[in-house]
Amino acid sequence: MKLTYKPDIMKKAPKVFATHKQASYQYSLETFFEAGMVLEGWEVVAIRQGQLNLTNSYVSIKDREAFLVGAHITPLKTSTSLKTDPNRTRKLLLNTKELNKLVGATQQKGFSIIPTKVYLKSGRMKLEIALAKGKKSHDKRQAIKDRDLKREQMQSLKDERRG
Repeated sequence: MKLTYKPDIMKKAPKVFATHKQASYQYSLETFFEAGMVLEGWEVVAIRQGQLNLTNSYVSIKDREAFLVGAHITPLKTSTSLKTDPNRTRKLLLNTKELNKLVGATQQKGFSIIPTKVYLKSGRMKLEIALAKGKKSHDKRQAIKDRDLKREQMQSLKDERRG
């Protein structure tokens, strides 16, 4: 049997189950990290069905361990688990170098750690977290202007192609 080389372009993109849509609007995102999550069985099934909300969640570091706080996973109606706490704090799996970077940035530079998306990679649920600084209101207004300008440019290109 002949083995063929598959370049990285041929790899499938990970399936994204949830995103924090307001993250890039409210924060300037600096550095991204990938973390594993310690989940119960019913939580994995609920996330796969799109029952995860990251809107008011953040990452907290206690005793050299990272935790996801405030993420809401709605339990399924068919769940047989007796203890389903939708807002429980979930442990994140990061290596010590990544944890040290996160601790240093949050203590010295005033960064926050926020989750940006949850996806499936190699059969495991992963959480993308970002070091973020809060935007001021004038920065948010500039982001809105840039978004509207980009939308107008795309619309004009679309109109040129039609006409």
